[in-house]
Amino acid sequence: MVKITIQNVSFSYGSNLILNDLNLVVGDSEILGLVGPNGSGKTTLIKCIDRILKPRGSILLDGRDLSSMEGSEIAREIGYVPQSGSSAMGTTVFETILMGRRPHISWRVSDRDLEIVTEVIELLHLEDLAMRDFGQLSGGQKQKVLIARALAQEPSVLLLDEPTSNLDMKHQLEVMEIIREMVQRKSISAVMAVHDLNLAARFVDKLAVLKNGRIWAAGDASSLLTPDIIREVYSVEAVVMQLERPFVIPIRSLNGGMACE
Repeated sequence: MVKITIQNVSFSYGSNLILNDLNLVVGDSEILGLVGPNGSGKTTLIKCIDRILKPRGSILLDGRDLSSMEGSEIAREIGYVPQSGSSAMGTTVFETILMGRRPHISWRVSDRDLEIVTEVIELLHLEDLAMRDFGQLSGGQKQKVLIARALAQEPSVLLLDEPTSNLDMKHQLEVMEIIREMVQRKSISAVMAVHDLNLAARFVDKLAVLKNGRIWAAGDASSLLTPDIIREVYSVEAVVMQLERPFVIPIRSLNGGMACE
């Protein structure tokens, strides 16, 4: 069953066209990974889905056009996790996660709100950090808290903008494992901008490859992560090993320099 339908979506900053006639679908309990070089439109698309930006075309949630929905209703349905370190708050971890309940709170915080926050803290094993100042956490810890805040909204869709950026290997795997587990446990859908192709191949259900604001290709990782597509999209020569999932080894950029992450 389709959860999100993106139809003929375009977006411009002034005369600068960022997204050009995008069409995609995201299924129930599915993770769609957005990959592509810097400036390809991944973050802009996520912000359009969250209605932070208002594109041309239509984005439907369970068949309803998001442009016809109130902001409070969208906030109850869609949880947004920004890039690591992009939110500095003078609050404790518990208070930060409680902010995710804001779309549901009328006059005061209810016992149910506190129960949900406590449950999310336990699910993500954040008990030891609950009374810590958010601003004093490491990058990996902050990212887990921001995911917890989004989950506290009880959304049907989770949007994540490069959730593993600036994290070490351990925290990259931990964050991606949490996202995968929460999608399965909570039966939600996710759209995730991913920088690392190997993490994308391992954890997402479907890929959309963006270049210059267009969908270059969409499908499963095994069919899309090929040396030819990586060369065309990233201008990088790579070897792709077919293990359980594709594993990309960058060799060199097409300008002759060694490729790096």
